[in-house]
Amino acid sequence: MPTIICKGLLFDMDGVLVDSTPAVARVWTRWAIKHNLDPDHAVMAAHGRTSLTSIQELLPDADPAIHLAENDWMERAEIEDVDDVIALPGAKELLGAIPTSQFAIVTSATRALAEVRLRAAGVWQYIQHLVTASDIQRSKPDPEPYLTGAAALQLHPQLCVVLEDAPSGIRSGKSAGARALALRTTSRDNELLAAGADWIANDCASLHIATSAKPGYLALYLPAHEIPQLPKMR
Repeated sequence: MPTIICKGLLFDMDGVLVDSTPAVARVWTRWAIKHNLDPDHAVMAAHGRTSLTSIQELLPDADPAIHLAENDWMERAEIEDVDDVIALPGAKELLGAIPTSQFAIVTSATRALAEVRLRAAGVWQYIQHLVTASDIQRSKPDPEPYLTGAAALQLHPQLCVVLEDAPSGIRSGKSAGARALALRTTSRDNELLAAGADWIANDCASLHIATSAKPGYLALYLPAHEIPQLPKMR
């Protein structure tokens, strides 16, 4: 089995640890209809970025005060809609196997929304380090989110591996200097490869963690039969 050696893991939340897809689709569809926008386009635009970034793109002519007001509406609506938010396969088992000091969650959700979803999915008890949209100035694909995540672990990004399902998140992690393990839970392989993924696996259930023979390091094992032929392997 291919093995990744690193000191820290930086997890995206939605699409990696938590399945919030139905809730996100419901809320963004409501919002899009309210603004006479195409719901499918709005839902796609919302994935992997902060809500404010998506709203600014979808309402380019609106006043900044309107953007902020719409973002407040979006946060309240998403916090209230968690009926079918669940943990993705293998998420609980993988988080439970990693020392809490060696991983962080790096999400484009606000802190309030992230906590609600992590609790709804039953993984909140594993989380010690959490980086959210409330902690940064620039959204993915900017490197700031994953630079902040590595700093929370007191590690250089080159010693970390980012686990992402969205091309924007992969670009964020790669531009921060980390390696990227993509999960094909929401995006196609060609999109993940184009964003710079170093490896691709199905989901967290495919991954197995162990303490590396090198003190302070982790060994992450990937199933060889799931991994496509990538331009480079490290």
